Amino acid sequence: MRFEVHTQRREQMVDVTREVLSAVAKSGVREGCVVVFCPHTTAAVTVNEVVDPDVATDILSGLARLIPNEGPWSHAGGNADAHLKATLVGSSVTLPIVDGEVALGSWQGIFLCDFDGPRRRSLTAVVSARGVS
Repeated sequence: MRFEVHTQRREQMVDVTREVLSAVAKSGVREGCVVVFCPHTTAAVTVNEVVDPDVATDILSGLARLIPNEGPWSHAGGNADAHLKATLVGSSVTLPIVDGEVALGSWQGIFLCDFDGPRRRSLTAVVSARGVS
């Protein structure tokens, strides 16, 4: 299943848990995994706390301190920091499915992390009954 996410700011974490859970429910898979993939070089996907929105704010602030927008970057596009942040966070997550449910912790959610928005982004969720080898 492929779905789109519209971001509103240059750097933003958007909760996409509902879309991924929907893909798993529609698949009918009871035991397996779901891979969520982000096909963008300046965006990423991660799992982290979804209950307190300050966590996402802190993650973005911490990454901005580690990798500032204005740096000694060679990439002329003005978004070198976004490429670096996306590389650190990663382009995919793999989550287990147990008894038809994504095995997230009670405080966990799945996020699209946009580091070069606002943009229209897409994610792909692939559900497998056999797992990933």
